[in-house]
Amino acid sequence: MARRRKGLGVDGWIVVDKPRGMTSAQAVGKVRRAARAGKLGHGGTLDPAATGVLPVALGEATKTVPFCQNAGKDYAFTVRWGEATATDDAEGEVTETSARRPTRNAVLEALPAFTGTILQTPPAFSALKVDGRRAYELARKGETPALGPRRVTIERFVLAAVPDRDRATFEVTCGKGTYVRALARDLARRLDTVGHVAALRRTRVGPFLERMAISVDKLARCAISAPPSGALLPVETALDDIPALALTETEASLLRQGRAVDAPGARDGACLVRSGRRLVAIGEVEAGTLRPSRVFNLHEE
Repeated sequence: MARRRKGLGVDGWIVVDKPRGMTSAQAVGKVRRAARAGKLGHGGTLDPAATGVLPVALGEATKTVPFCQNAGKDYAFTVRWGEATATDDAEGEVTETSARRPTRNAVLEALPAFTGTILQTPPAFSALKVDGRRAYELARKGETPALGPRRVTIERFVLAAVPDRDRATFEVTCGKGTYVRALARDLARRLDTVGHVAALRRTRVGPFLERMAISVDKLARCAISAPPSGALLPVETALDDIPALALTETEASLLRQGRAVDAPGARDGACLVRSGRRLVAIGEVEAGTLRPSRVFNLHEE
């Protein structure tokens, strides 16, 4: 469960509902001030123009951040047809226009080509590094960053609504490294027009759901010493897909020291290790031997 550590803030996760116009770093900063936490991490950056789920790890939960960053994500977004922008969203200047507008049927017929494992070229305005420099830094100077196509996974891509001839709203479930802005850009091109993301909201990151999120305003009004009900989530929330393994206290003590222990019958791969109610470590089992990969410094309440 989530733990409080006197004088050192808390260990656990807080899901922030990031508002439009705020950077992810600014949102994390608000959690830092509210929680008085020294060690934080987050489960995947959101563009300033995007809103929605931003899981923030505090204290010992930062050791589980990689599992969150690698998790699948859900987005709801609106594409504005007929206008391409430099940034592939509404923040950039218009670089190209088209009078063509796709029909609903044309959109539906195009979507299967963007489902599964596909090749995607990231937007020029992205945080990816090119020769040690951020791509957006080069793009802002009028340079074209050399960003090659990458394989990404789109599990689900559906047309949600067509409010008018200029806009369509979509829902997508995708894997790590997917750019929704690039998805909108490429879909528009396939439909013989241009387009950009007019609105984007992330509704899920792995086990962190939209209904768990707390607004930054509400967060600022409360002290994490008395958080709103359910706002502080357990350290292990990001590990919901990892099987659990129970150890005796003697075995747990060895694991905390970095030593391997026998785990006969345990399945090879990552596991969540407990001793009683206490979360001990993330371990790796291989051929009946358990070795620690991340050890948690938590205490029972």
